[in-house]
Amino acid sequence: MSDQDTTNPTSSKGTLLLSNMHKIGLEASPVQLILASASPRRREILDMMGLSGRYAVQPSPLDETALQIELSQRQIKPNEYTRILAERKAAALCDELLNQQQNSRATLILGSDTIVEHGGSILEKPSDTNDAYDMLMHLSGNWHVVHTGVAVYGLLDDCKEKKLMFSFTDTAKVKFASLTRDDIKSYIETNEPMDKAGSYGIQGIGGQLVECMEGDFFTVMGLPMHRLSKHLNSAIVDLGL
Repeated sequence: MSDQDTTNPTSSKGTLLLSNMHKIGLEASPVQLILASASPRRREILDMMGLSGRYAVQPSPLDETALQIELSQRQIKPNEYTRILAERKAAALCDELLNQQQNSRATLILGSDTIVEHGGSILEKPSDTNDAYDMLMHLSGNWHVVHTGVAVYGLLDDCKEKKLMFSFTDTAKVKFASLTRDDIKSYIETNEPMDKAGSYGIQGIGGQLVECMEGDFFTVMGLPMHRLSKHLNSAIVDLGL
């Protein structure tokens, strides 16, 4: 599937997941959706899309640290880096489910990864409070970009084979206000930065740090809602369900 978003405004067929959301469910529906992540932010976005109670959560078995080390040794652009991580997360869970052979209907595995890029460097989750402080100091008063990679693998043919249905990276630009040392220390004391790429969460207390942004808010939060909706809808159509 192409990474390009195409929409025919004169078509009577729906282009968003809204049109086919009734086909996704945990039991009776023809499509099972599994989020390959334990991220509460991604679950929140799926719930806001109307998928609450319609998907399962099963974190990917991928060794992310080993893959991050591997990718860091290659000259890969940050937007490609996060897409590859998303693909590998989904693929690893797909392989695990194939080995278990417990599924009998079409299953879509959703993998995602979010990173912050500043000055050509990738900012992952902070290793400790000092690391978080250094990241926030660098971001203070500056623009940075947030890349969220998204990938969906399908388990097809009675779940005997896997297929990459789509993958893409969505990017947003974020401008931080100029922060004082007290601002940064107080934010770190909330403990919110410690499990977030770039050491902040725009959907929480960290939203106070953001002066303005360009792009999709949900991309910064962890899943670009609109693009994901369009691609999931297309995936379900491609499955012929």
